[in-house]
Amino acid sequence: MEATLEAPAPARLEHVPHKKLVIMAWSGDLDKIWPTFILGTTGAAMGMETTIFFTFWGLFPLVRNDVHLTGENWMQKMMSMMNRGGTEHLKLGKMNFVGMGPAMMKKLADEHHVASPDELLEVARDLGVHLVPCQMTMDLMGLTKDDLIDGIDEPAGATTALLEAQDAVTLFI
Repeated sequence: MEATLEAPAPARLEHVPHKKLVIMAWSGDLDKIWPTFILGTTGAAMGMETTIFFTFWGLFPLVRNDVHLTGENWMQKMMSMMNRGGTEHLKLGKMNFVGMGPAMMKKLADEHHVASPDELLEVARDLGVHLVPCQMTMDLMGLTKDDLIDGIDEPAGATTALLEAQDAVTLFI
């Protein structure tokens, strides 16, 4: 048998489309929640069963914009004063510059016809994306379901999030 330098052709990998997408939204920064909603709505538009699990700071974009103070004790109330929540009050993770950074980002997005987080949230609800608030975070921060926007799923815990993620493409944003 003659030796050859030619490598065998790699076997063609079959593309198996995923049917589920789970996004763990742990940050409430504008520059993180925006891609969370973009990826979530894109997955749902592609026909994937999509769940976004909102935990810790990632829960605050689900707080209604008209809610000003939450919590049952002084520490929770202080936390809500420092992090008001709601899509209208999101800050950038970097270059916030006392609100100038988010204003510039929103203006750029508007000029480039990029949907706002509010618009993407509405699209997510229309597409049937499961928007699941973390029950433990709600308890920790003193948030009730009345503090959160309409059209979201029942609060759930980490077990539910992990069970959802078992057979899904899972992103942590």
